[in-house]
Amino acid sequence: MDAGSFSSSIPSEKARPASRHPLREVGSRPYMPSLRSSSKDFSSRQSGGDRFIPDRSAMDFDMAYYLLTETRKEKESAAAASPSKETYRRLLAENLLNNRTRILAFKSKPPAPAEGFLQEAHSNVSSHQAKPAKPRRYIPQSAERTLDAPDLVDDYYLNLLDWGSSNVLSIALGNTVYLWDASDGSTSELVTVDEDVGPVTSVSWAPDGRHIAVGLNSSDIQLWDSSSSNLLRTLRGVHGSRVGSLAWNNNILTTGGMDGKIVNNDVRIRSHIVQTYRGHQQEVCGLKWSGSGQQLASGGNDNLLHIWDLSMASSNPSPGQNQWLHRLEDHMAAVKALAWCPFQSNLLASGGGGGDRCIKFWNTHTGARLNSVDTGSQVCSLLWNKNERELLSSHGFTQNQLTLWKYPSMVKIAELTGHTSRVLFMAQSPDGCTVASMAGDETLRFWNVFGTPEAPKPTAKTASTGPFTSFNHIR
Repeated sequence: MDAGSFSSSIPSEKARPASRHPLREVGSRPYMPSLRSSSKDFSSRQSGGDRFIPDRSAMDFDMAYYLLTETRKEKESAAAASPSKETYRRLLAENLLNNRTRILAFKSKPPAPAEGFLQEAHSNVSSHQAKPAKPRRYIPQSAERTLDAPDLVDDYYLNLLDWGSSNVLSIALGNTVYLWDASDGSTSELVTVDEDVGPVTSVSWAPDGRHIAVGLNSSDIQLWDSSSSNLLRTLRGVHGSRVGSLAWNNNILTTGGMDGKIVNNDVRIRSHIVQTYRGHQQEVCGLKWSGSGQQLASGGNDNLLHIWDLSMASSNPSPGQNQWLHRLEDHMAAVKALAWCPFQSNLLASGGGGGDRCIKFWNTHTGARLNSVDTGSQVCSLLWNKNERELLSSHGFTQNQLTLWKYPSMVKIAELTGHTSRVLFMAQSPDGCTVASMAGDETLRFWNVFGTPEAPKPTAKTASTGPFTSFNHIR
């Protein structure tokens, strides 16, 4: 088990210090002058020299002395020199001196090529055209923005942060759900629940970016319209205890509770419970649907990872019936961090808690484990880069860092530090470039870890498909 309990009493507004305002900026990123351009200019000056000051290291003083005294010697022996000797002297100078006539040098000598380099380079160029090297992406080491998040429930098993398709974040702090608009930085309060049903234990945006599901400690699930701040309905009787995980699959809201049940709820109909998955013996803390919507991954505090198939679920499962497609028991601690790969539909990454510390990769068609990497600390959350083959993980003790990995080599690309407590939650912006992280230190930080959005490519003009497309003109 992973430490993740919380106190049932949440500080009230009166008890909160006056300086703690939810989602207020606590400090902007300090200005750091770019070192890349300045170092580049310095290196170019070092290698190229100054345009007005000669470079002594590039000059041949013996040659300079010869060139200075050559004219005087020529005048002295001009009368005695025959035409054949003059021709011989000129050819000798051309071959030995390489027609060097300048005394002062303003650029350094180029480095000597390695043995056989020119021949190898010539053969490579002649065989094929070399591709230009892709520039390495610059990854800022500090957060772009930091917001205050007071009253955050420091619980590993909950899911209190989500970023919707309309570019609005939902953040659960204590009994309140806040909405933070990433386009203009505005904050609004969606709901504050009563003490007897709170705190909020999970939040999840519907695919439309307008409706949001809120799981509560009382086992109820609320559905809200964020545009009008209206409560649409409350789902009751789904679970027997708190609802710590939520996942949408079109109009199906999948809920996971401390009772170990996983339930599919069709929010369009009155009798919303349509399917139930049974397999976990303890709290379900991780839920993720695959991109196709056919497979569901669930992780629990019983150290189990299940892969479920949509077609195998049953509204009334018989006792002892195994509904899961795969039951994976390799993790040695709670499995909360789950992420489906965007470029390979059957690839799933999972992360274990403090007693496991591993990121594991699975082929969900066969159930085979593809790789396992010991990260050295509790894995709290996982996110794939939508544009590159990279994986981002957030961690707990001792560094409380975000680590960017290259897939499939799992070489560390960058480690982002700044949080002073375990980084419990991560969410990805709709464009896939910015990541928001929220930690037990009660801060919400934004990282430009996946790069800037790519400019849309101009669409090619489609040829007309009319009846006369094969004719240039009509006679």
